[in-house]
Amino acid sequence: MPRCNTEFMTFISTLSEAAETDRLTALWNMAILDTPAHRDFDEVTRLAALALGSESAAVSLVDDRRAWFKSRLCMPATEAPREHAFCTLALDSVVPIVILDTHADVRCEGNPLTLGPDGYRFYAGAPIVTSAGHCLGTLCVLDRQPRENVPPEQVQALADLAGIVTGLIEARRFRQIGEIATQVVDVTSDAILCVDGAGAITFWNRAAEVMFGHSSAQAIGQTLDIILPATHAAAHHRGFARASAGGRTTLVGKSVELTAKRIDSSEFPIELSLARWGSLEGGYNFAGIIRDATARRMLEREREQAKAFLDTVVDHLPAMLFVKDAETKRYLLVNRAGEELTGKSRNDMIGKTDPELFAQGAGYEQRDKAALAVKSVHLFESEFERPGGDSVTLRTKRIVVDGPNREREYIVGMSEDVTETRKAQAQVQRLAHYDSLTGLRNRGSFVDEIDRLIAAEAPFALISIDLDRFKAVNDQFGHLAGDAALAQIGDRLRAVAMVATTLARVGGDEFALIVTGPALAERSRILAATIVTALASPIVTRWATVQLGSSVGIALAPDDGDTTEELRQHADLALYRAKQQGRGVVCFFSAEMDRATQDRRGLERDLRAALDSDEITLAYQPVVSTKTEQITSVEALARWCHPIRGPIPPDLFISIAEESGLITQLGTRILCIACEEAMEWPEHIKVAVNISPMQIHAGDLSEVVRNVLTATGLPSHRLQLEVTEGLFLRDVDLTFRELEQLRSLGSHHSSGHWIRDNAWNGRGGRRR
Repeated sequence: MPRCNTEFMTFISTLSEAAETDRLTALWNMAILDTPAHRDFDEVTRLAALALGSESAAVSLVDDRRAWFKSRLCMPATEAPREHAFCTLALDSVVPIVILDTHADVRCEGNPLTLGPDGYRFYAGAPIVTSAGHCLGTLCVLDRQPRENVPPEQVQALADLAGIVTGLIEARRFRQIGEIATQVVDVTSDAILCVDGAGAITFWNRAAEVMFGHSSAQAIGQTLDIILPATHAAAHHRGFARASAGGRTTLVGKSVELTAKRIDSSEFPIELSLARWGSLEGGYNFAGIIRDATARRMLEREREQAKAFLDTVVDHLPAMLFVKDAETKRYLLVNRAGEELTGKSRNDMIGKTDPELFAQGAGYEQRDKAALAVKSVHLFESEFERPGGDSVTLRTKRIVVDGPNREREYIVGMSEDVTETRKAQAQVQRLAHYDSLTGLRNRGSFVDEIDRLIAAEAPFALISIDLDRFKAVNDQFGHLAGDAALAQIGDRLRAVAMVATTLARVGGDEFALIVTGPALAERSRILAATIVTALASPIVTRWATVQLGSSVGIALAPDDGDTTEELRQHADLALYRAKQQGRGVVCFFSAEMDRATQDRRGLERDLRAALDSDEITLAYQPVVSTKTEQITSVEALARWCHPIRGPIPPDLFISIAEESGLITQLGTRILCIACEEAMEWPEHIKVAVNISPMQIHAGDLSEVVRNVLTATGLPSHRLQLEVTEGLFLRDVDLTFRELEQLRSLGSHHSSGHWIRDNAWNGRGGRRR
């Protein structure tokens, strides 16, 4: 009765894992699985069925999951699961497997292939074993009826037929390999040729035709002399004779470089790989694969040239270049600049680490690790002590790059000596913030400090200092003397300055200080008085000994202003008030000063309008002769009646005109009015006009006087020009030049002998 249990035994090969892997590799290399049916295999299968009198037979090949039937007779399926296939039992056997009754064999218990009326009861399989000893499957026969026995001759016949299957499979593979080889030989760019033991060419592929220029028909039967230069022929003949006689040769089994010739006798480099087969008794044959090495040689030459060029560039870089192994941190390359910088030869450095070479080496390795931790360029500056003891500033860039063996294999670094650059930058930075003449801070740096203190809401005092008589020093002794005096002024300020003080030169002869800390007003007053005393002492220079003085204005933050502009304006107002009060005066800012300044600014605006609207008039003070009791001359006195404020004192509006640059326009206006009105008087009466020193120093007064006299018609001898002693404190040469030109016009200015004999005693103060 048929068995109905669903539990069944599975067929498991006892091959080791390694052996099974080798067996499967051999099967797959045959490239036969899932190929179409073939008559030769079908014939062997039919013969196997006849030889054993079986109704079914198959060539069964077993891979890792199934038994696939290359050929089958009276079997509906093309494959069976490996665990069901009887052939699995033969994989580790070298002799046929025979199962007379599957129902009586415990190995087949429950196997689906044995169940039911169509189940197989008899199985015999001979292993298909390759020449390398790998079992690919079986040639098997099956019946639905069990047997009592199988004659030995039938079992042997099955084994013999399995051997035929093996031959068919291997022959098929050899044919495939041959076809592939033929195709490769036909399409390869390498020349392939064969030579028999007599030295005659027996094979010549298409690439050989292209490479050497000889067709296959021309080459076959010829000797290798057709491709060998005459200079190499004798050596070749000796070597070939030795090799064909079975002797030892240095060419077989190796790739060597030789020189060959083309059909046009041109020579070129080749790479030759030579194989030999055969025996001494049967004779040897040779096969050669030849590759044109021209391009490679050229590439190698270019590569060598590029390497030499790169080596030259690297060795002549002005900065140290180094390469380290990223894992070991050992130096692999150091250029000449690196040798010069470190004082060590590259031979001493290569193969060693920084701690082995330098006292600060541990720090260098930490920077290597930092470079390895980032994906970009790592930049670091540090001091490096050279062998001579001098220290330099090194700017080192490190980057990690991939190598031929692994990613991020190398650390490439470049160390540049930036000592001079940093010194220059420091000097530029200093020049940007300090005055080159005095060494004090400059205006920009000083203003930045004020901004910083205001932003921090810190109380401080701003002290403005203006030198007295400095312009006269420049005019009389020259700018070199003035510069020397300024340098000493800077030294004196540094000497008296307190710790919590910032000093600056903010203009030509203007200085400023910032004082911080407690008791600002009192400390600033004491410091300002000390400064006035210090700057009053004579200054000895190479060119002259000069006596200057100073005036000081002080503003306190935040009481006197909470912006930089406001504080500076208020300190300047205090300084202006100090200068008005005399030399060597210290003055604190007060709100009244601001009001006075605003008032003067308003008068300045109104004065400009007054000059345009003829509000400036003249009053005349007569000069009477004591002898004749007649008027001999009059002095013109400027008057301004403000439309709102009424009469403005002459001293006030004339000083405003001098400060604002309106004095030239005002002076010309007064001169015109005086000359025009004098033309209405008797001819013996002269008119005297006061001249500001600023009009003289403008450099065109004589031209102005000439034009006015011409325009009004007043004779020049009726005009007298009066100046004050302040005229001779600035630009003496220009002053005398202008006065001489005025004298040439015929006008009078003070008196000629007064100028010649009393140039530094001057006439009395100006009358208004």
